[in-house]
Amino acid sequence: MNRIPRAELLAALLVSASATAAFAHAMLERKEASPNAAYRGVVQIMHGCDGRPTTRVSVTIPEGVTGAKPMPKAGWQLATVRGPYDKPYPSFHGTVSEGVKTITWSGGELPDDQIDEFTFLARISDAFSPGATIYFPVEQDCAKGGYRWSEIPAAGGSARDLTSPAPAVRVVAAAAERASTPSGAIRAGDLSIETPWMRATPGGAKVAGGYVRITNTGSQPDRLTGAAMALSGRGEIHSMSMEGGVMKMAPVEGGLTIKPGETVELKPGGLHLMFLDLTGAPKVGDTVPGTLTFERAGSVPVTFAVSPIGAQAPAAPSGGHHHH
Repeated sequence: MNRIPRAELLAALLVSASATAAFAHAMLERKEASPNAAYRGVVQIMHGCDGRPTTRVSVTIPEGVTGAKPMPKAGWQLATVRGPYDKPYPSFHGTVSEGVKTITWSGGELPDDQIDEFTFLARISDAFSPGATIYFPVEQDCAKGGYRWSEIPAAGGSARDLTSPAPAVRVVAAAAERASTPSGAIRAGDLSIETPWMRATPGGAKVAGGYVRITNTGSQPDRLTGAAMALSGRGEIHSMSMEGGVMKMAPVEGGLTIKPGETVELKPGGLHLMFLDLTGAPKVGDTVPGTLTFERAGSVPVTFAVSPIGAQAPAAPSGGHHHH
């Protein structure tokens, strides 16, 4: 009569053994990170070594992840190794060219039948684009034995094929960036381009003003170097200033720099685009295709909405005409 329960017990043990094997790896709790953003790395140690307690956990901070700082852990000694990065990276305070490369917690004792978490903070640089995977190799040593969770899949390979994969984090575009792009804004690399518009011109006019808001969400400056639109021979970027009571307009030499985090508004009475050698008159309610050219973001197609002569702002998108 003993046989059936024993067979059931063996079957149950086999199932649970294969299930735990799947979750046995050292893992990072947070599977996604964004470029130019902080990442909270939480290494989860799920088991010891053949029943023996874990006594040391070490994480390697890969190239392109900067400013790593470990969280101390009661009952464990903390050690970090610093070193130079392969190249400088932008940070909140200029650039950084060296920092923490490995973080090691040791001297504690985590029993095989318990789990624990080892935490660090770091910044993901823009060396990683959305879609990339970042690997954080982890060493786990026990009272006897240990694991090296350091295998990285070959290009096109899968971590499923590896026996001791390095914990991985997938890079995704920042949710805030996705949400803060106004509806209808054009994304071009790190730039957000809003409501390009221009004023209608009286018939026979040879020049027209163009306006646009450009926000740089990246960590590198960009430069608006040119503009064009379908009804014009050429476009220039102009500044406006008052000198001795006289309004002066002058082309902006060498392009208009847009610093990281800055919004530059080209608007009536200030910086603006000047379209010269018009071949036709933009009419109110028309849309005119054009391009803005940037040093980094390249050539970006835009559509200029045409507002009335003398308008101070783009027309309401409702299409309703305002009667004054």
